[in-house]
Amino acid sequence: MIKNSIINKNNLANDIIRWGKDLGFQEIGFTNIDLSRAEKNLKKWLDLKFHGEMNYMEKHGLKRSRPDLLVPNTISVISARMNYLTVDKESTESLLDHPEKAYISRYALGRDYHKVLRQRLKRLGKKIEASINEFGFRVFVDSAPVLEKPLAEKAGLGWIGKNTNLIDKKTGSWFFLGELYTDLDLPISSSSTGHCGTCRECIDVCPTQAIIAPYVLDARRCISYLTIELKGSIPLEYRKLIGNRIYGCDDCQIFCPWNKFAAQSSVKDFDPRHDLDSLDLIDAFLWSEEEWLKKTEGSAIRRIGFEQWLRNVAVALGNAKKSKVLIAALKRRKDYDSLLVKEHVQWALNQHSS
Repeated sequence: MIKNSIINKNNLANDIIRWGKDLGFQEIGFTNIDLSRAEKNLKKWLDLKFHGEMNYMEKHGLKRSRPDLLVPNTISVISARMNYLTVDKESTESLLDHPEKAYISRYALGRDYHKVLRQRLKRLGKKIEASINEFGFRVFVDSAPVLEKPLAEKAGLGWIGKNTNLIDKKTGSWFFLGELYTDLDLPISSSSTGHCGTCRECIDVCPTQAIIAPYVLDARRCISYLTIELKGSIPLEYRKLIGNRIYGCDDCQIFCPWNKFAAQSSVKDFDPRHDLDSLDLIDAFLWSEEEWLKKTEGSAIRRIGFEQWLRNVAVALGNAKKSKVLIAALKRRKDYDSLLVKEHVQWALNQHSS
């Protein structure tokens, strides 16, 4: 392996930025592996049990906050950012709490981002390898114990806002993050500083008040957690508040003032598939499992499974506009072979009993 000492680090960093942009990333930054401050924040968050049933957040010990424990010999992290928004703010906002339509988090409308970013980051790694000969690297895209937002903040890709999302002054927060852990000694980018100021729009608009204080999210209250991570029954106190959000929630991004600068993505993989951006709730509820598998093929939605999908849509139907067709649809699933689905279907029917 070529020695890092004989590599012109600045030239290599500039090349990596250029190659990254050629691969569709809007921003590339570099940081070291010191996450001591983020490690303290993570420990406090875990101690407060704000992670709920996301046991994977703690089971890896310190590997999440110490990159060289996860990948030995890691010296630097290349952090990358890719825009994913392909629908406009007006159509997105108009879907919130729609009486007949489903709301699906914008990141999940197209192809699974894990696959899109991972492939391109691997290509970036190979570009670097072709330039300097063999070096050690490993690609991550929200799929391992990695503190991607603190790393991206240190790498200058944005700051962690009061909604706990990464925000950039020029492009808002509608973007994905990915990383290359490397054994290269790369120049460190200037870290980002916060620009939320006195704004608390994200805190005020959160349907379930999951942002319990600036920069503090109780995931157990978050609709993204309730519809994706939570595998059992959705607590009664949150069901009405979920509205028509059947997979994830974007309210804290939709109303963030910085997202007036959000840029549309040119990545065709992120374009909505199977009309998921205008999905009728009743149709979504009556899909067979085979239809669901077909319409979510290659999508991040697949991770929740069909049973959880029906659970989520049943809650949304309980919050939807009452009609004979809606009641008939719910009754068709009343005796579905799942206690979880039956419970939520009965709740939905009860909402329309008067």
